[in-house]
Amino acid sequence: MLKTEALLDQIRKYAVRFSQPAELTPIVEAASKAKYVLMGEASHGTSEFYTLRREMTKRLIQEQHFSFIAVEGDWPACYEVNRYIKGQSPEYSNAKEVLQSSFNRWPTWMWANEEIVDLIEWLRDYNQGRPGKKIGFYGLDVYSLWESMDAIVDYLKKINSPDLEKAMTAISCFEPFHRKPERYGISAAFYGEDCMSEIMDLLKTIRENRRIHEHDPESALNMNINALVASNAEFYYHTMVTNDNESWNIRDRHMVEALDTIGNFYGPDAKGIVWEHNTHIGDARATDMAKEGMVNTGQLIREKYGVENVYAIGMGTYQGTVIAAENWGVPYEVMTVPEGANGSWEQALHRAGAYDQYLMFTKENKDAFRGEIEHRAIGVVYDPAYEHYGNYVPSRLSERYDAFIHVDRTKALSPLLEGEFEE
Repeated sequence: MLKTEALLDQIRKYAVRFSQPAELTPIVEAASKAKYVLMGEASHGTSEFYTLRREMTKRLIQEQHFSFIAVEGDWPACYEVNRYIKGQSPEYSNAKEVLQSSFNRWPTWMWANEEIVDLIEWLRDYNQGRPGKKIGFYGLDVYSLWESMDAIVDYLKKINSPDLEKAMTAISCFEPFHRKPERYGISAAFYGEDCMSEIMDLLKTIRENRRIHEHDPESALNMNINALVASNAEFYYHTMVTNDNESWNIRDRHMVEALDTIGNFYGPDAKGIVWEHNTHIGDARATDMAKEGMVNTGQLIREKYGVENVYAIGMGTYQGTVIAAENWGVPYEVMTVPEGANGSWEQALHRAGAYDQYLMFTKENKDAFRGEIEHRAIGVVYDPAYEHYGNYVPSRLSERYDAFIHVDRTKALSPLLEGEFEE
């Protein structure tokens, strides 16, 4: 463990105070040299994490010619946003409409929020008149089994594809489970009643016949990723009821496979920006996740593309408010984020200076921040009263991230959909 006073001295020596996103230029410039910039967050419900990522993302696209954004969100919903920013969806009149319409599965606030609206409209304006491939917005997550199957069927019907029969066979296999993932998972894991062979047969057929869909490359990308989601989601739900750690690995491996597919679509010189939770983008090998046999996106991307081609930015806070829920699927609340725990990374940053600051981990200072320290992570399900029992991840910060942005006091995200809200 890091000794507190020595750590405070090192933070004061190397941390840089900032008051607005424009002052994060050194991080943007360092990140611009990478093929993939991974932007993290300590929660999915904090306004400042979204606004800081938004402003850095704009600069990476405008100044450094990054090609696309990939987020911890469902592919079908994010693809609607992708269509909107590329001028392909006349049914939506503005960003709020597409966000409210597309992100209708809990937790909706992750992407249907005020903070993201500005970015979506900016991307649409930026893409207008842009030659070649336009900037894209895509989802990397694995949860959208039924939505992805629906999208596959709709597309195959539209083009009168010979693959339609295989798709209908696969989707009919899932019908008895009434779109309840936990019901399918229990049936598959304990009773051997699964749809794996139907999904694999569909995936094989789509890949064999992919040339049929090459007249519309982006639609082909959409179908191929939806097929990938369906395959990996089946495996994920099949596994989650018996092995939580392995289901995590399936999910993060899927995210990297989807990211790789998107990167290939944009070409060998493509550069991408990834928005995910710190627990996904910060290298798992620098945390206690490694002891549990778990991997994550940050680790896998570094292994696949090389450390020099990946730049991971973590974000955290000392105290404030956050949008989260007490249990999965229940209405969200504005919750208080308590002061960082004694001996934590968050408390150390606050004690070193009770203001917003950032650290860039370089050859000069990496050793100073290589010791293990508790680092807070808040999920969509959260109970502030019990966070000390499970919300702190032992981490070696300079190995987990390339840079870290600390916002000393944060406020809750502003969701667009009030239907989920509970005072």
